[in-house]
Amino acid sequence: MSGNTLVLIPCLAVAVVLLFGLANMLRGGSANLSQRLMRLRVMLQFVAILVIMGVLWWRGG
Repeated sequence: MSGNTLVLIPCLAVAVVLLFGLANMLRGGSANLSQRLMRLRVMLQFVAILVIMGVLWWRGG
């Protein structure tokens, strides 16, 4: 698996969770669900940053 794919997967996961959270907020859904989705988004962003840093380290910077 290439480094680009390793970076793309967590970035897409962040985008999907962000869109689900925004859609829930716009249609007036549950505030608890929106809060959980935004927390999940933050955790996925952290994972994405770790993956990006790992790929940069693996490629030699």
